[in-house]
Amino acid sequence: MKHRFIRLAAAAVLAAGALVAQTPTPAPQPGPGRQMPRGSGMHLRRMAQALNLTDSQKQQAKAIFDQARQAAQPVRQQLQQNRQALAAAVKNNGDLQQLSAQQGQLLGQLVAIESQARAQFYNLLTPDQRTQADQMRTRRRARRAPAF
Repeated sequence: MKHRFIRLAAAAVLAAGALVAQTPTPAPQPGPGRQMPRGSGMHLRRMAQALNLTDSQKQQAKAIFDQARQAAQPVRQQLQQNRQALAAAVKNNGDLQQLSAQQGQLLGQLVAIESQARAQFYNLLTPDQRTQADQMRTRRRARRAPAF
């Protein structure tokens, strides 16, 4: 009886493993170095609607975030090259310290570009829109906070 249970459990584990192996993996979520500047695409449309932006504000916001995206593009390419070099260095016992520092510097450049764009966007808002944007950010952070 004990052996039958072990065989059944082992078969269930193997079947579950096969099922998981066949399940398609979801697309990777944006993370550091892969994010588009906030305010682009769908995010900008939702913000514009939620903050009741004027047509002029929408055009200015689009220009701000388009410019940020263009400024970030060469940095993203450098970051991709750095990641590839870092992966190769891991396999070949290369200079991990220098490549890691370079990756951190590139990520810092992306954060600076995005932060500058968000600051420009925030400055074109009216005081009421700023208050509303602050409240939206607080709610978003509260949803992301871990529940302990």
